[in-house]
Amino acid sequence: QSTIPPGLNNVVAIATGYYHSLALEANGTVVAWGYNSSGQSTVPSGLSNVVGIAAGYAFSLALKSDSTVVGWGDNSYDQTTVPAGLNDVVAIAAGFYHSLALKSDGTVVAWGYNGSGQTTVPAGLNNVVAIAAGFNHSLALKSDGTVLAWGYNAYGQTNVPAGLNNVMAIAAGAYHSLALEANGSVVAWGANSAGQTNVPAGLTNAVAIAAGGSHNLALVGNGSV
Repeated sequence: QSTIPPGLNNVVAIATGYYHSLALEANGTVVAWGYNSSGQSTVPSGLSNVVGIAAGYAFSLALKSDSTVVGWGDNSYDQTTVPAGLNDVVAIAAGFYHSLALKSDGTVVAWGYNGSGQTTVPAGLNNVVAIAAGFNHSLALKSDGTVLAWGYNAYGQTNVPAGLNNVMAIAAGAYHSLALEANGSVVAWGANSAGQTNVPAGLTNAVAIAAGGSHNLALVGNGSV
């Protein structure tokens, strides 16, 4: 999964699942490599015009330029069975066994495993501008800078901190959640078994965030990580 295919270039986006990797090339094609037990790195023949990618535990998703979604790989919980008629999608996210899609009207569609309510989108949720999926929980960032979360909550990963606002980006780890505020600070909540919610003292001017299973990364405005 970390052996980059020879000749891979012109890449504009990347995504990682549990044991596989995806790359989106500028020409709209997808390259996948790594573990392939469920066909998660077997890109569907003829897949083209892709503008976004996401990777779950053992499955993959692609967002096409016509705003439709394609899924492949493990489908044990229908996580790659895209809901009929789903269109106008502007962003996608993949959890352990569930999938999320953000539509142009600011609503969210979810499918796949729902054992913890991770695909039960809160009633009336709208004005969403970004989505993220953890192992068994989901996050949505609204246009007013607030965050909503739902699904598995044994570690408080869906308990959004009171007063959290002015958020510009979100990320979800296995059992924890992250938010990047407009002032460049990072807020973290949920499981902390590996210190994954202990934001480093003095971290400021962050411009992007990412969450692994039990660790986090922040890109700072000076180009450091």
